[in-house]
Amino acid sequence: MVSYVSALLYGVGGIVVAGMALLVAFQERLVYVPVLPGLTKSYPITPTRLRLIYEDVWLRSSDGVRLHAWFIKLFPDCQGPTILFFQENAGNIAHRLEMVRIMLQKLHCNVFMLSYRGYGASDGHPSQHGITRDAQAALDHLSQRTDIDTSRIVVFGRSLGGAVGAVLTKNNPDKVAALILENTFTSILDMAGVLLPFLKWFIGSSGSKGPKVLNFVVRSPWSTIDVVGEIKQPILFLSGLQDEMVPPSHMQLLYAKAAVRNNQCKFVDFPTGMHMDTWLAGGDQYWKTIQEFLEQHVPEKKENESSSNGNDLKER
Repeated sequence: MVSYVSALLYGVGGIVVAGMALLVAFQERLVYVPVLPGLTKSYPITPTRLRLIYEDVWLRSSDGVRLHAWFIKLFPDCQGPTILFFQENAGNIAHRLEMVRIMLQKLHCNVFMLSYRGYGASDGHPSQHGITRDAQAALDHLSQRTDIDTSRIVVFGRSLGGAVGAVLTKNNPDKVAALILENTFTSILDMAGVLLPFLKWFIGSSGSKGPKVLNFVVRSPWSTIDVVGEIKQPILFLSGLQDEMVPPSHMQLLYAKAAVRNNQCKFVDFPTGMHMDTWLAGGDQYWKTIQEFLEQHVPEKKENESSSNGNDLKER
């Protein structure tokens, strides 16, 4: 009996050690995938290919890393909402251009697409602290522009981008008007147990089972579940029920956490939506859902309201 217990303990210990070794050595490669297999880091196409009006934007993050972005407009003087879009963990912003092209047409908006550090033409290496700085640099840039309505900046994050966007929105209640989350995870800690099931007893967020002895080795926890409950701005949750990467239950948990304190939350699911194609599978209903959310929470300013604001400024 003693030998059996000893063997069991050694086996559990071996799993923990092996899991720790995997997390320490390969976690960045699992979380951040700037280059898809068989492709290069560079952009395969630019907005010009899709005949989009755009501007190459070069930024400096607060720690000095040089970043690249595309600012794409529906037309030169478009005063519609500006979507600050944060992509998933794999590939680069060029792989999202077809979706953005349709977004411009359906929502009559501008779109700012940031390349995280280490992605596309941006310098550096990705990390949670670094990407958080990158997102802030993008928002600060937009907030200082004079060719857009800065009161209508909406953050849109898909998957990893949702985690990025949630942190940015929480930290900037005066700059971000609303948040859209699509197929986003509760945390990387919880996703580790999804990707590597044998680890689920040793790693996870505060609501998971098990001793969670490996949490301390995770350098990019992206604990969206701990952030979303602190967001005061309106939030739209878009969930593809056929998501093969992030369990749809993660989105339901995020919504439940946010809705406790925020009565401006809306949850919409799409029965055939998968991780990357919910925007396609959802069809017109997908875009109508977003459009209605924008009209409700970031409406276009009326002409007399704009004139009144302008007169107030002159009087001051």
